[in-house]
Amino acid sequence: MPFEIMSGSQAAAAAVQRTGVDLVVAYPITPQTAIVETLANYDAKGELGCDFVSVESEYAALACCYGAAAAGARVFTATASHGLAYMHEMIHWCSGARVPIVMANVNRTIGAPWCLDPDQGDSLSQRDTGWMQIYCSGAQEVFDITMQAFLLSEELLLPCMVVFDGFYISHTYEAVDVPEQDAGRNFIGPPSFKAQIRPGSPANMHGLTTGDNQIHLIRNRHDTMLRAPEVFQRINAKFKETFDRSYGIIDSVIPPGVKTVFLAAGATAETVRWSLPKLKEAGLIQLRMFRPFPCADLRSVLEAHDVEKVIVIDRNCSTGMGGIFAQELRSAVYDLKKPPAVQDIILAGGIDLTYEMLESILREAKTEEHVEQKWGVDLK
Repeated sequence: MPFEIMSGSQAAAAAVQRTGVDLVVAYPITPQTAIVETLANYDAKGELGCDFVSVESEYAALACCYGAAAAGARVFTATASHGLAYMHEMIHWCSGARVPIVMANVNRTIGAPWCLDPDQGDSLSQRDTGWMQIYCSGAQEVFDITMQAFLLSEELLLPCMVVFDGFYISHTYEAVDVPEQDAGRNFIGPPSFKAQIRPGSPANMHGLTTGDNQIHLIRNRHDTMLRAPEVFQRINAKFKETFDRSYGIIDSVIPPGVKTVFLAAGATAETVRWSLPKLKEAGLIQLRMFRPFPCADLRSVLEAHDVEKVIVIDRNCSTGMGGIFAQELRSAVYDLKKPPAVQDIILAGGIDLTYEMLESILREAKTEEHVEQKWGVDLK
């Protein structure tokens, strides 16, 4: 397969173009705009192979996807930051209606004040809406996960958000192994789900119900999402057979004897990964699937390596509580026989993570009493 030099945004668009979608719905917002621009260029050259619709807002974009998916179409859209927030009502509606939608969200800080730097708080603020969330650490991963997300979403009938950091990934160019269009479409195949709306068969859908009915629907959606790791791994096995690459819902690099590991998602995970040869006394757990949260996999890795301390890199902050990944990890491991200490490093607002910061964090972790939370600005 040929390698192409492309940004993370272009990789997302290239994956969509090779997947055989029926509809792309576009509304621009920095730093996501390059995704829909690239798809628009494909469309202008007659290479997109599907309908391309420009709408008047992010809310309209997701509403359009909802209607098309309910009619049996494979759909894609993309957004970021305040655009994702503007979609909030429809985000709940799409998951409750059990329509398969793939949406790329390019992380950007939510104001006020207005800020372009990456902060995962935009996607994490939607963590309870019933969407699967998968965090990517580079352009190749964006391409591969976007393709697989369609199969995952369609099998489980749950929408899926493919998430990656603004600028660090969306605007950074890398060599990406890109299959030919036919290979991509053969891997994905035609949509596997049935249309809820059929011409000539009028129906009243998703109307008013009672609490007694609603709780069953909520439970069913919850139980279905818990199957996502198993389905994701099966899709990954098929992807590896076809393209010789695969991904776990988490990935770990923990050298023998190492008792301190960093946990990170997105671009920060890649920074840690490339720093490990110098850091020597640290390991890495890359959190890829965030919803559903991979409790069992995290517990298994931490127990297998007898990890004593997890340093969580949180490019987000739940105001009044702290980093969201650290909260979720503490909840997942509190009842282990030897639960690791969890330290939270908060890089909210897009502060860059450097090797020097990682070195400082490790050095202080050896000498100080356990500190549960630090802010990245204090490590500069």
